[in-house]
Amino acid sequence: MTKFVKTTFAAVSSPGQERKERGTLVVFADPDLRLGGATAELMGPAAELIAKSAAVAKFKGKNGTAVTVLAPADLDFDRLIVIGTGPAKDFAGLDFVTLGGAVMGKLPQGATATVLFDFAETLENPAAAAADFALGLHLRGYRFDLYKTTKKDDGESKGPAHVTIGVADPAAARRAYKSRQAIAEGVDLARDLVNEPPNVLNPEEFARRAEKLQEIGVEVDILDEKAMRKLGMRALLGVGQGSHYESRVAIMRWHGGGAKDKPIAFIGKGVCFDTGGISIKPAAGMEDMKGDMAGAACVTGLMHTLAMRKAKVNAIGAIGIVENMPDGKAQRPGDIVTSMSGQTIEIINTDAEGRLVLADVLWYVQDKFKPEFMIDLATLTGAILVALGQEHAGLFSNNDLLAERLAAAGKATGEAVWRMPLGAAYDKLIDSKFADMKNTGGRFGGSITAAQFLQRFVNDTPWAHLDIAGSGMNSLANDVNQSWGSGWGVRLLNRLVADHYEK
Repeated sequence: MTKFVKTTFAAVSSPGQERKERGTLVVFADPDLRLGGATAELMGPAAELIAKSAAVAKFKGKNGTAVTVLAPADLDFDRLIVIGTGPAKDFAGLDFVTLGGAVMGKLPQGATATVLFDFAETLENPAAAAADFALGLHLRGYRFDLYKTTKKDDGESKGPAHVTIGVADPAAARRAYKSRQAIAEGVDLARDLVNEPPNVLNPEEFARRAEKLQEIGVEVDILDEKAMRKLGMRALLGVGQGSHYESRVAIMRWHGGGAKDKPIAFIGKGVCFDTGGISIKPAAGMEDMKGDMAGAACVTGLMHTLAMRKAKVNAIGAIGIVENMPDGKAQRPGDIVTSMSGQTIEIINTDAEGRLVLADVLWYVQDKFKPEFMIDLATLTGAILVALGQEHAGLFSNNDLLAERLAAAGKATGEAVWRMPLGAAYDKLIDSKFADMKNTGGRFGGSITAAQFLQRFVNDTPWAHLDIAGSGMNSLANDVNQSWGSGWGVRLLNRLVADHYEK
């Protein structure tokens, strides 16, 4: 896995001893321009430069603001960046992941930098805060340039940034960072999968990449089309029957809990490219449909994270991987397919394909593994973008406790969700004249009727559906993500597991 930021922790009193380049020095200041005790001692006369530069730049030390100056010769650095933190009384509430991302955004690609993370006197757990800060650096530093063959003539290195974080207790920070590193790697994996071009990441290749998790202790089983036909997964198979590539289902299992502990389950939509099938999409923007597998990417990244941090839980990640193409063998509007559950589905629109994939995988997981809960993620509907924009993912659930826990995890990680309604009136919109149901309920309430469709395949299992069409691909840039494929959901679901489901 590519390293975009190489982070080391050192004592705040001597953070630059291993530095080979002068590089950049980053310090933090409150609205009174007060520096931490160790920082002020190391800065010496340069502290006066901060005050003068702040006055010229009208820098007030507000959270997230910054002032950059050329460092004085006696400081042994090329640049000095002062980052505002807001008042000391608010330090405990700072989002240090976001702060790390903001600092990374101030550094050029391939930079060498030293950060004086001098919060020991004001935080209850400075080591954890420093580890969160390092996670933010990593998340912001990610880039996907695998297929770029020309170098920009801007003098920037294409190698990773080297950041030394000066802390009061380097050993404690290193220990705290182990779990954050697992999160960073899981997000990177999810981002890589979403960003890959569809001629590279076809269903068969996606399955092979999921199998690589076996190297870190995840048990992986791949269902091919023969196995799916035997199981009766004809809703999923119908989506992929027009593609040159065979469909796959990957079942990833992490055994970190007790032998008798019920597993928790995460299910992802993995449409590696979605033309819409016979109900073909307009040409404009169709290239974005390489990201229609962001739900499956998140599940794969999450399973990597849980395994790497040795999460004390039994977890299942199940992804349905297909390609939706308008071949002569493709399914048609008007077709009726029989799902694994035995329920029949009238195909109204072949572009409402993700719910067909999820229907069979949800049924398989709830029937075979009897999980404590199931959460599915899918770039399912454009309607959720109309409702919520890109700031929230849509949350649908048949279980209030699960929904509340997801909302809390979203607030804690910044991967926000907003609960949407379910109800019998919406469910009637997908009743069919010719089959048990149809695969779309029409224009109005499109994200809700899609969720109602999925609910018919979960029985009484506690379940939540996350519609991530606005957050999983072509996502909004922010302090911790500048990537088209955001890896959204890995941090959210890892937080959910860590807070409530580990023994």
